[in-house]
Amino acid sequence: MPDPRFFESTGPLSLEAICQLTGARATESLADLAVDRVAIASRGGTGAVVFVTGRGFLEDLRRQPPSACFVPEVLAADLPAGCVPLVHRNPHGAFALAAEALHAPRRHLGVDPISPEARLEAGVSLGPGVVVGPGAAIGAGTVIGPNTVIGPGVAIGRNCRIGANVSISFTLVGDRVKILAGAVIGEAGFGATAGATGLIDIPQLGRVILQDGVTIGAGCTIDRGAYEDTVIGENSKLDNMVHIAHNVRIGRNCVLAAQTGIAGSVTIGDGCQFGGQAGIADHLTIGDGARIGASGGVLKNVPAGETWAGFPAKPVQRWLREVAWLSRAAGVRSRGGES
Repeated sequence: MPDPRFFESTGPLSLEAICQLTGARATESLADLAVDRVAIASRGGTGAVVFVTGRGFLEDLRRQPPSACFVPEVLAADLPAGCVPLVHRNPHGAFALAAEALHAPRRHLGVDPISPEARLEAGVSLGPGVVVGPGAAIGAGTVIGPNTVIGPGVAIGRNCRIGANVSISFTLVGDRVKILAGAVIGEAGFGATAGATGLIDIPQLGRVILQDGVTIGAGCTIDRGAYEDTVIGENSKLDNMVHIAHNVRIGRNCVLAAQTGIAGSVTIGDGCQFGGQAGIADHLTIGDGARIGASGGVLKNVPAGETWAGFPAKPVQRWLREVAWLSRAAGVRSRGGES
C-alpha cells in the first residue's frame, strides 16, 4: 500500500471499470468485485490488483493472493484460487494505468507557503521563500535554506542542515542529515512501458529514506522507489552531482564521489566506496566493503571486499594487467610501423 502521507487513495474501483480503463479482458464474471490499491506480486492481499509477466512471479502471488491480477493469457489459468485474471498483452502497462487511477500524489495547494497542517518543532529555522507542505514535520534545530520546498507528508529529523533551492518530496529524513544546495530528493524514478498510443510513465509509489547522519551533495538527485523504497544508509556520504535511481539500497558508511550513477534496484552493502563517474548497472549487488574505481562501469555483481575498475569493470589487478598488455602490444605495433 503506498504511504498515505504521500499518496491519497482515489478508489475503490470496480474491476469492470479497471477493464474499461486498461483494455484488459476478464475470463470470468466480475459481478460487483472491486479493488482499492495496486501492489507488487508478493504483497497483494484482498483488495489489491497486481501484475505478473512470467511464471517466475507465480510463487510470489501465493504468499498473499490478490483480488485480481493483470496477466498474459498463457498464464491466466495458473493464478491462485480467488484471484481474478485480467488478461492483457502488456500486464505492466495495464498495471501502470490502474496505479495512476487508484493513487494520486498529495499536493500542496493554496496560498500559504507554510501549510497550517505542517508541524515544526521549536528551534526550526526557515530561510526566505521556504515552502512546507501539509502534513510535513520538521525536527528541532533543523535549518532550511532559502527557496527550498518541503513536500506534503515529508518528515525531517532534528539538527539537519538543508541548503538553498532543495526539493524534498515523498521522503523520510533522519537526524543530523545534510543536504546541500540544489539537491532533488524524491522525484519519480525513470520507468516507462508501452501503451495503446505510445509510451506511458509508470507511477512511482515508493519513498526515499535518508537515515541518520547522511550527507547529500549539491545537485544530487535521488529517485523515490517504484514500489519499494530507495534507502541511503546511516552516515553514508554522497558527493556533488550523484544520481541514485529508484529502489536502490545503499548501506551504512558508504562514500560516492562526484557524478557516480547507480541504476535502479541495486543493493550496496556497508562501507563501499565509489570513485568519480563510477556507473552501476541495474539489479546488481555490491558486497560489503567493495570499491569501484573512478569511471568504472559495473555490469556484474561485485563480491564483498573486492576492488574493481575499468569498463566493463573487473578485479583491479586483472584490469591493470590487461591495460599493461594492451599498452605493450600497441607499442610493438607502433615501432614496427615506424621501421
